[in-house]
Amino acid sequence: MAESRVHNQFKLTSEDHVRANVGEEVTLPCHLSPDTSAVATTIRWFKGTECIYLYKNGQLTERSGYEGRVSLITQELERGNVSLRLRDFRRSDRGVYICQVIHGEQKEEAAVGLRVRRGNCSRTPVMFLNT
Repeated sequence: MAESRVHNQFKLTSEDHVRANVGEEVTLPCHLSPDTSAVATTIRWFKGTECIYLYKNGQLTERSGYEGRVSLITQELERGNVSLRLRDFRRSDRGVYICQVIHGEQKEEAAVGLRVRRGNCSRTPVMFLNT
């Protein structure tokens, strides 16, 4: 029994922050380490203290305002990839997101910040005319 319990231990790995342009699709990275199937886990993604996405027993729940814009890469759950895909990135989506994974008695969390990408300066050049 102790062996299977040790076998089920995992940690979450993520990145400090990711950047995206408004309107883009962005992935908030989060992975179980070691690579362990997340199919039988409860996965919650929070923005601040609000749960915006819940995966439990194969059932999905999305918070209002995120419906149709957030998803897990379900084919990757078997490999421990619990990253959240966010479509149509909006400025209001900026902030800190928390990935929470629960399996049995174990609960782990990892944070990732989402920021607006600052692209190249696209100001129109000013032309001076000699008169």
